[in-house]
Formats: sequence, C-alpha cells, structure tokens
Amino acid sequence: MKASQMLISTSKEAPAEAKIASHQLLLRAGYMKNEVAGIYNYLPLGLRVINKIENVIRQEMDKSGANEILCSAIQPKELWEESGRWFKYGPELMRFKDRHDREFCLGPTHEEVFTSIARDLIKSPKQLPMNLYQIQTKYRDEFRPRFGLMRSREFIMKDAYSFDKDEAGLEVSYKKMYDTYSRIFSRLGLNYVPVLADTGAIGGNGSHQFMALCEVGESDIVYCTECGYAADQEKADAICTLKDDAKPLDLEMVNVGNAKTIEQMVEFYKRPATDMVKSVLYKDTEKNKLYLALVRGDREVNEIKLVNAIDSAEAFLTFGNDDDIKALGTCEGFMGPIGLNGDVEILVDKEVAEMKNAIYGGNQNHMNYVNGNFGRDYQGRVLDLRKAVEGDLCPCCGKPMKMRRGIEVGQIFKLQTKYSKAMNCTYQNENGENVPMVMGCYGIGVTRTMTSIIEQHHDDFGIQWPLNVAPYHAVVVPVINKDEAQVSLADKIYEQLLSNGVETILDDRDAKPGFKFKDWDLMGIPYQVVCGKRTAEGIVELKNRQTNEKIEVTPQEAVKIIVDAVKNIK
Repeated sequence: MKASQMLISTSKEAPAEAKIASHQLLLRAGYMKNEVAGIYNYLPLGLRVINKIENVIRQEMDKSGANEILCSAIQPKELWEESGRWFKYGPELMRFKDRHDREFCLGPTHEEVFTSIARDLIKSPKQLPMNLYQIQTKYRDEFRPRFGLMRSREFIMKDAYSFDKDEAGLEVSYKKMYDTYSRIFSRLGLNYVPVLADTGAIGGNGSHQFMALCEVGESDIVYCTECGYAADQEKADAICTLKDDAKPLDLEMVNVGNAKTIEQMVEFYKRPATDMVKSVLYKDTEKNKLYLALVRGDREVNEIKLVNAIDSAEAFLTFGNDDDIKALGTCEGFMGPIGLNGDVEILVDKEVAEMKNAIYGGNQNHMNYVNGNFGRDYQGRVLDLRKAVEGDLCPCCGKPMKMRRGIEVGQIFKLQTKYSKAMNCTYQNENGENVPMVMGCYGIGVTRTMTSIIEQHHDDFGIQWPLNVAPYHAVVVPVINKDEAQVSLADKIYEQLLSNGVETILDDRDAKPGFKFKDWDLMGIPYQVVCGKRTAEGIVELKNRQTNEKIEVTPQEAVKIIVDAVKNIK
C-alpha cells in the first residue's frame, strides 16, 4: 500500500476526554474516530488490527473444534422473558419497539439466542458435545462510557457456548476453552493471568477471567505467589484472621458531636479505625427491601458479594435514601445495628462478628454506641462481605497475598442448566427422558484486547505493535522524495517485501523526513526501512519499533530480517 493512497489522520494532541494511553494513541494515530460518547468508527488501520486479532481467535477456536456462526444483534423480548432476564438485566439493555409495537433489544450478550438455536437444531444426543461461537458487535447502554474501548456502548466480542450431556462433559469443555484462551492471549503478546471471577449477570456456577495486567485496568486482582491462587477482588475470599478474646464491656452511649465519618471518629476517640464498625444502608429496588451491611471501619463493602448474598443483581442495588433512613428511625452519619427499628436485614461481615467492644452508630444525631458486641447487642446474618486487600491471607495456602490491576479481556463461565432448564433446551437420554443440556459460556472482548495490547506495548513516541497484530509489518521510507536514487531503492525494497508476503507500506508522500518518522513511530509499524544518505553506498537503516534499535544494513539484509520475522509469526 502506498501512503499517498491511505487514510492517514495522525494528530499531535489527543482530545481532552482521552485519559489513558490506549485511548489517546488510537485516536492520535488514526486507528479510530469518535462518533459520540462510547461509540467509535474504526478506520483502515484499526480495522486491520481488529481483523488480525479475530483471525488469531478464529484459528484457535476452530482448532478446539468449535463451529462459527453469526447471529442477529436484534433479539426479541420473548427469548429474554424465557430466561427471566428481560427486567433483571437492568438499564444497560438497549430496548426498542418496531413499527408493530413488538419489543426487542440490541444484544449485549447471546445466551438466549444460542440456547434457542441448540434447542431447535440439536436433535440427537449423538450431536453432543457441541460448541458454537461468533464474533459480533455487542451493545450496552453504559451509564458513563470511559477509557475509549475499555468501556464503550458498542464493542466487538467473540462469544461461544458449549452444550454437553452432563457436568463431566462441561468440565471437559470448560478446560478446553481455558487452554484455548491461554493460547490466544499468549499469541497476542499479552502479559495476562487467569483469575477466579464472579459470574455476575451471566449467572452459572464457576468462572475465570483472563486479566491483562495493567495499571490503568478497572479490576483489582489479588494473587498468591506461593501457590498460584488468583482472583478478581469481587470474587476473592477475604479470610477472617481476627480472634478478639477481650471481655465484653458494658454498652455505653457517647455524644461525638459532628463526627460522622470514620476519619472524624478516629480523631475524636483517638482510636484506630479497626475499633469501629462501618454501617452502609442498601436497597434492592426490585424487592423493595433494605439491607444494612456492616464491615470494619478500615474495610469496604464488596457489593458483588452482597448482591450474591441477597440473590439479586447489581442493577437493582442502590444506597438507601433519606426516606429509607427515616423509616428505620435512624439518621445519616450515625446509623448502626443496635436498637434499629423497621424492616431491614442486617448483614455482618465475619470480622465484625469477631470484634469485641467496638464503636457503632447510635441511631441518634451526634450519638455513638461504645462497647457494642455482635450476638449480645444485636443479631444478623454473618458472611464474607468485605473486599479482599493486599496482605490478606491466601484462602488456599495461608500466605499473604499481593494485588495488581488488570483489564478483563476474556471470561469463561460454567452456566450449567441456568438457561437450558428455563428455556427447555433438552436432549433425550437413553431412558427416553428429556434432560436439560449442560452449558458453558466463553467470551473475549476483541476491541478490549486491542486496547490492552496498546497499554502493554507503547512508549513516549507511540504504539509498539507485536508483529502478528500490527496493521502492516513494515514501512519503507525514502528520506527525500525527490531523490531518484532513494525513491528507486525504496520502490525495489517495497516490491521485494510484498513478493515475500510482507504487508508493507511505501511512504511516497512529499513531506519532511521528521514528519514521516514521527507518523510511523506513532502508528507503531514494527519495521521501518529508511533509504537515506547512504543509499549510493547500498546501505539502508532498519529500525525495530519494538526495541527502537537502529542498524545499518544492505537492502538485501533488511529484506531478509523482515521476511524471516514474518515467517516466524505464531
């Protein structure tokens, strides 16, 4: 491809809303163009990268024995009602009506559609196990799209669904996809780690996320260097090591003035936050029920654990409002479980249940309870309710865990019979009984993966694409476009690379050399062949964009180095 024929739209500055490197570079290097918040158009370079990522995914999925199909993004309400998710999925589901007033949604995921396909088309148990997948655009009405392709309103995703006769079959399918995903992300050059994960709105029992390690990631990962345990913070078990054997003291009421926050109470009491209990009021809007969550003063409530404990969904969980607080006979900033009136379930983190003589809100303005004790002064359901943090003990080996941030690029689920039972997706066993198929679900965020690759492969000058996903392998640049010798040599190298299967750009633009070099560094083309002042001597400069190393070689040597590298792409 000649640069003069390409849609090159590089810019020096990124828009103000682009906060992370991948978002800035995708816009600055002309890989995509923003339409409105959270919606992007993929330009030629961006589309080439996406196609290459998809090709790696297809190769490994096909190798695993999966069958590719393509489903409509438009899904009828009736399918979602069968699974029970039409309302439970929440406001992220983009709903609309056609001219006949029939209701549909734009698919954020495809469990219902794939289950209906298996239900209608798999006629014999001899067809099981079966794995179907597609690569398609998904739609979610994100409340606050941010970080470019990391959280957008539409995104490209590979989703797959396995159908088995039983749990044993699901275990085999799940392990096969786990191994397939590991190969995919390794081939794409990502530094990643598989972690235990919550199943969220997808449901099922058992899940792993594949996290690309990155400081701008939206997820926290806790992991053990001793035994290999790793989990998303939402899923990680928070082991309670507290054993407080202090003698319970008499309960007292203390006036603390305007000290509402944990920090203010620490200052007032001259005691650490670990002596205090944080009370957070939540409401399930679907059930219209209140929950008071109790964690130690230095901890945070894990809302995913809370949602799972009350058998609800994140979409229905909100903080209690002023009317809810008044209905319980308490007040903001001084809420606590002792003597609380009204219809509310008290959820107690395991650490709080072990604390002796702790400080609680007094349910009156300016008042606290001191020397409060669970079991004696109030009751509640005890469970693991807090977020795991660095230094917590590993639930497998008991060693202190570490924490890192990551971007979720893939997730696999053991759906079991959550959808097949609800949607009557069955097969007939040897006894003539209709038995629900046992399902698995496997997703990869294609556009998220592109973002993650850039986050792990960039420098101050631009993107540093791994060779197998770069939009082009090489660019040939004559320094002076009016120098016939440089142009002639560049044309020759360009043709030789093309004839050897190397995807190559010839920079035939009439522009200053510095401008050209900055463009190709920004766009991240892996190899740059520069025909400059030593052209008459038969010497060119070869730059490796991954390392930024420059060497002077003959044109033949430059071609051989690039061709050999391309031939060795995995």
